[in-house]
Amino acid sequence: MAGDLPEYYFRIRENGAAVFRVETENRQRRIELIEIATVNVRNGNIKPHGDTALSDQDLQVIGDWLTARVTQLAAREVEDILRTVDHLNLTTQWAQSRASAAELDAVTDALLLAMHDLRMVLVRKKSERLGKTDQP
Repeated sequence: MAGDLPEYYFRIRENGAAVFRVETENRQRRIELIEIATVNVRNGNIKPHGDTALSDQDLQVIGDWLTARVTQLAAREVEDILRTVDHLNLTTQWAQSRASAAELDAVTDALLLAMHDLRMVLVRKKSERLGKTDQP
């Protein structure tokens, strides 16, 4: 099993990860996770843990993970938005065919405000994009 383990382990946190070096070469033959750094996905900062000096290999592996993670999170974000479109369609069908008056009263104002806010942002952003393509 120890031969199959990666050299690094990334414990996902809200804004990035704690980075650990996986060590199995010890007298007790236990797997040890030695924290070496934290990485922030939002700004790309890599901070060594304590007095740890990060090697070029450490930095390369962390940088590769960071690039892959940013790509993964961006794909998830788009997927979440597309799922929201599906939910809006299902909500429309529910409101039209199954919702009671009490259920509609409970959700209508919140939905209308959220959709109005979203529509305003989307229209403004589309207008800005179209305005940029019209300029020489």
